[in-house]
Amino acid sequence: MSICTRFAPSPTGYLHIGGARTALFSWLYARHHGGEFILRIEDTDRERSTTEAVNAILEGMAWLGLSYDRGPFYQTEHLNRYRQVIQQLLASGHAYHCYCTREELEAMRTEQMERKEKPRYDGRCRHRTEPREGVRPVVRFRTPEEGVTVVDDMVRGKVAFQNSELDDLIIARSDGTPTYNLTVVVDDMDMGISHVIRGDDHLNNTPRQINILKALGVEPPRYGHLPMILGPDGTKLSKRHGAVSVMVYREEGYLPEALLNYLVRLGWSHGDQEIFTLDELVRMFDIAEVNQSASAVNPEKLLWLNQHYIKVQEPDHVARELRWHLGRIGIDPADGPEPRSVVLAQRDRCRTLREMAESSAFFYREFSEYDEKAFRKNLNQDALPVLQALHDGFRALGRWEKEALHQVVMRTAEVLDLKLGKVALPLRVALTGGTASPAIDETLELVGRERTIARIERAQARISAEAA
Repeated sequence: MSICTRFAPSPTGYLHIGGARTALFSWLYARHHGGEFILRIEDTDRERSTTEAVNAILEGMAWLGLSYDRGPFYQTEHLNRYRQVIQQLLASGHAYHCYCTREELEAMRTEQMERKEKPRYDGRCRHRTEPREGVRPVVRFRTPEEGVTVVDDMVRGKVAFQNSELDDLIIARSDGTPTYNLTVVVDDMDMGISHVIRGDDHLNNTPRQINILKALGVEPPRYGHLPMILGPDGTKLSKRHGAVSVMVYREEGYLPEALLNYLVRLGWSHGDQEIFTLDELVRMFDIAEVNQSASAVNPEKLLWLNQHYIKVQEPDHVARELRWHLGRIGIDPADGPEPRSVVLAQRDRCRTLREMAESSAFFYREFSEYDEKAFRKNLNQDALPVLQALHDGFRALGRWEKEALHQVVMRTAEVLDLKLGKVALPLRVALTGGTASPAIDETLELVGRERTIARIERAQARISAEAA
């Protein structure tokens, strides 16, 4: 069998982590089996679908690196095809026009609830042969009244649905527009989808879709329904738990590899392994290993993974993301050291790239003020001869390289008979405005000759002004 999966979001909002996990599992299944992965935008809900949401989905997929082989396809471009299939079902007797008014349906529902029955359409128009004047009908699918529809679920195993419990769902509204359960069936059929991997909130739709496919003479795809993602407290995932756009994770400083590794472990495992390369995931992924129970998010684990990937990913790759974060805080990366060098200096110190960008801003632009506590403790009259010796040493230096800069700092400590901290700490505050930075020789190399000398002179002037 030729394997073909799809991710089919509705563009009524951003791509959140639940949708991203569904896309990832569908992508991994296709890649593992050497198949195709399709992106389909289910945009028939015209009132709620927006161009901004479509762009957010495409942007999120691109950032995560979940490339698709075909698409994106848009359902609104296939409306004539859906109408054709609806007519086919009407002609074959698998669908019929329903002329019930909204008031009649409400009355039916009320009576059923009063009898403590499950509210459902009772099929009263199934055998109607004449139209009803003044009523624009909907089209309903004629669900089999007997038998069982079995979903052979790749995650949950066999799930049986009594056809008698499935009412005749609407497949076309009174204005002729198709409904979800019809469009998804036609698209899956026309696109040759072999395996549908989606959230378990769709499980109840699956027997209905299987019945429509069978009415069209098509073998249904295999289905796999993924369990929910819950908040850390076991409740339904909300924005406060992280049910936000995946691009918010980028804004917060996460690498796409970290988020993918985190998402795949929300419901899937491979022994005790926690960290996977993308190649390993493609090779190891087996949907049979997806848990049936819901998974809870763990923000601390995501941070731990992110710090790991910042440390081990190719510095050039991390630097590309860091450039984006520097731009977001108004810094032009061309105004300072190569971001790759900053990554190498800062990667053991930062858990997110946003943190790295903010803590590296002094490499690219002047800081506005000193940390007052750090200034009082380290930049006083005793620091003036230290700063002057360093100033003279740096000005005389031939090559601005880490090893040579280290020697200037060490020599200054020796000449002035001071412990290294009494030299390095005043210098660090002068260079950065505070006490946090990479090793002092790395910091000097990245700040650069001109900025270093200018900042030492600035610190000396501030000490003198304070004394006056």
